Amino acid sequence: MGNTSSDRVSGDRHAAKSHRSDGVSSSQAVKEQETSKIMVDSADDPNIFNTHILESKPSAEKEFLHFIPDSDEVVKPPQQGRPTVIRWAGGGKEVYIAGSFNSWATKIPLNKSHNDFVAILDLPEGEHQYKFFVDGQWVHDTSEPVVTSQMGTINNLIQVKKSDFEVFDALNVDSLECSDSSDLSSSPPGPYGQEVYTFQPEERFKSPPILPPHLLQVILNKDTNISCDPALLPEPNHVMLNHLYALSIKDGVMVLSATHRYKKKYVTSLLYKPI
Repeated sequence: MGNTSSDRVSGDRHAAKSHRSDGVSSSQAVKEQETSKIMVDSADDPNIFNTHILESKPSAEKEFLHFIPDSDEVVKPPQQGRPTVIRWAGGGKEVYIAGSFNSWATKIPLNKSHNDFVAILDLPEGEHQYKFFVDGQWVHDTSEPVVTSQMGTINNLIQVKKSDFEVFDALNVDSLECSDSSDLSSSPPGPYGQEVYTFQPEERFKSPPILPPHLLQVILNKDTNISCDPALLPEPNHVMLNHLYALSIKDGVMVLSATHRYKKKYVTSLLYKPI
């Protein structure tokens, strides 16, 4: 009877241990069952988070590359400015200019030249509005094209084109403008027809025009001073240059001559032609 209580205590302890072990084993079994119930790639699968992390890396790189601007957008070559002459002939003591080409930020002074003021500005191609600041007042040139701005002010307008700075294109434009003018004509006045003009007998034997007197001084066969070198001709007059002279035919030979100047030297060429 004395061991009965101790046996009970030991029995209770063994029962508690067995109950605890059963509880642990049962809880592990429940966890294994719950783990086995989790589907692969489901929201409860812990590996799915690793998948999201791996997938987020290329998207982050794409997003980073998306914000990197192209090199063409970052480095743009500056537009070449065209030298443009701005002129003000309205008088005044101090004349400045400002326009859309410099965002109306600063006033550029004009240099006085005789009766007007001139400035040469490097303007980019396109249309530009500008205005003059003369003796403290904003004015526009009435002789130049004007335009009304969005603020309701009247400004001068200039158009800078690349073709104006190409020599041949500019010459073609000038020739077209000259051909369009009605008051200028290269043709002499008079009637025109399809018949060939026939010379009259009295027109065929007209004498040549009289030689100007300043061309009568021919240096060929001209007597020279004794002190001069006979191989050297006297210095010709400037009106005698680039003219063709022909001497009288003698012994069946015609002599032609022409005098040219190179810097400070004169050269006379002779041509002997048998007749």
